[in-house]
Amino acid sequence: MSIAELLVPEFDHEIAVTRQVLERVPDDRGEWKPHAKTFPMAHLAQLVARLPGWVPMMFDRSELDISPTSGPKFPGYSIERTATLLAEFDRNAAAGRAALAAATDDAMREPWTLKKAGSVLLTDSRYQMLRSMVLNHLIHHRAQLGMYLRLTDQKVPQMYGPTADE
Repeated sequence: MSIAELLVPEFDHEIAVTRQVLERVPDDRGEWKPHAKTFPMAHLAQLVARLPGWVPMMFDRSELDISPTSGPKFPGYSIERTATLLAEFDRNAAAGRAALAAATDDAMREPWTLKKAGSVLLTDSRYQMLRSMVLNHLIHHRAQLGMYLRLTDQKVPQMYGPTADE
């Protein structure tokens, strides 16, 4: 069994759970944040919506500079309605799944590097970077978003087991 064949079912599961969390982000609480050092809810939701789009990007190139000193920058965060975030998430999830399903084991073993302003932050196999920078990163921020939902009295969906709401 290929690495992609092992990862696609996990990706599908995490995407389905993540979509349920995003569906519950209230349109009227986009600016809300639990602490001065945290993202507003809409920015966190936008990050979650964008993360599956890293999969095709990671197969299209061997490195990414998240804060390049020249050239194009990442788009900033904005306050968007939940329907807009879900549409972006669905596009990114579909593209991510397609890229992952098409990946060869050789491509998974190739090195991939994350940089900031030209300095290397991490280099590992594309497989390990997909696990940490996409799947684990998505799960981490989804959990944060679940806490934001709880703190704003929204119903929290089941992620790995029942919640107080389900």
